[in-house]
Amino acid sequence: MQYVFLAISIVSEVIATSALKASDGFTKLAPSITVVIGYAVAFHFLALTLKTIPIGVAYAIWAGAGVSLVAVVGWVVFGQKLDAPAIIGMAMIIGGVIVLQVFSKVSGH
Repeated sequence: MQYVFLAISIVSEVIATSALKASDGFTKLAPSITVVIGYAVAFHFLALTLKTIPIGVAYAIWAGAGVSLVAVVGWVVFGQKLDAPAIIGMAMIIGGVIVLQVFSKVSGH
């Protein structure tokens, strides 16, 4: 269940961050409300995750997945460009999370 909570947290954070862009500096009501609710849900489920997953591991997964997913949303939804260094950097972040999960004793395995 801990990884379900973490996934909910990540998706909520990505939605909130994407809505932050759409809120146009909190001048649009619906996206602004989505930001507040999205971050509240994200932090609530991240807090639940931290009951069972070490903070460093949970945050590495949360931040790494969030950065990569927000970049993809920026590309798909907002038409922002992803150049080769950005893609390589995101691949390295994802690789780091995989190494942490598969090989690290810190991750609880």
